[in-house]
Amino acid sequence: MSENGQIFIVAGEASGEAHAARLITALKRRAPHLYIGGIGGEAMRAAGADIVQDFDELAVMGLFEVLKSYSRIKSIFNETVSRLKRERPDLLILVDYPGFNLKLAKQAKKLNIPVLYYISPKVWAWRPRRIKQIKKTVDHMAVLFPFEEPIYQQAGVPVTCVGHPLVDAVSTEMTSDAAKLKFNLVPQHRVIGLFPGSRRSEIEALLPIMLAAAERIQQRHFDVSVVLPLAPGIPFDYVKTFIEQTRLPVQVVQGDFYDLIKACDAIVAASGTVTLEIALLGTPHLLVYKVSPWTYRILKRLVKIPHVGLCNIMTNKPLVTELLQEDVNAVRLDQLLTDLLTHPHSKQRAEKVQQQVRSALGPTGGADNAAQLVLKMMQRKND
Repeated sequence: MSENGQIFIVAGEASGEAHAARLITALKRRAPHLYIGGIGGEAMRAAGADIVQDFDELAVMGLFEVLKSYSRIKSIFNETVSRLKRERPDLLILVDYPGFNLKLAKQAKKLNIPVLYYISPKVWAWRPRRIKQIKKTVDHMAVLFPFEEPIYQQAGVPVTCVGHPLVDAVSTEMTSDAAKLKFNLVPQHRVIGLFPGSRRSEIEALLPIMLAAAERIQQRHFDVSVVLPLAPGIPFDYVKTFIEQTRLPVQVVQGDFYDLIKACDAIVAASGTVTLEIALLGTPHLLVYKVSPWTYRILKRLVKIPHVGLCNIMTNKPLVTELLQEDVNAVRLDQLLTDLLTHPHSKQRAEKVQQQVRSALGPTGGADNAAQLVLKMMQRKND
């Protein structure tokens, strides 16, 4: 295969884009002249992709929240299909985001463009019938978790467990004290991290509650500082509008994400990949999940597993506290964060979670393994 081939990658939100960026970096090491275009953001652009559409207009969470943005999402979808017709890439790589990407896979099949699906839709949690659709339209699944592989094997879908890139990517040499100094935090202060997610819909639902809880804690404990990472694709001024509605001093940090996690003594985070990253760094945390009431009612009927958080799903144990819907309120968050900050065994519990999550994540070299699979698929197409 010539390394002058062409790939198109679609990532619809920040955590998927981070995985796509690691994959692009691994591909560029092996095939520097490979052309990679796609839908994504700054991380994919920095890794060497030609971004034709920023993902920020696609990053919407919740059934009814998606409906409000439907016309723009549909327009982006149609533009992407037209691009695939014109450019006919050697491979289409779809990263998570199944509502959009499975429809795109169907169109690619009609165009005879091979499809690799990287990061499985959560068919093990809800909408298991999607496997039938995947079998018809996807040439190969590249899954992250070992427990996903037999699900696709039993359905007759070609699948490879490439391993989770976070096993290799999540690391920092910094101690908690050194990380606090890096961000000009008072070393003696306990640090609360507010991680409200990467989608605007998540931030709108969660950040005001997180801020109210942190404000309650700081009124009782003056030796508490509050930090908030700025998610890719989210402007500082947008987050600032929420902070300005409180009297809480909040330090907003862009970049150096793992060092910031290490600087925190307790974190409240939106459910998602970020909770895996926090767990792998051994920081005490809890997760929250809140969507519109109608969306939640529908999901509650569809979802067939007892946990929401990835750490709990992977291990099938309630390792990390989960707050859902009405339980996500300032009083409850105040109580749980205060417990994480003050309990003498909080850090030891988090380190035990770290060990169990790491052992459940499977093989190392996730992005490199995925890159090798990509190049093999391109080789087969060109043989």
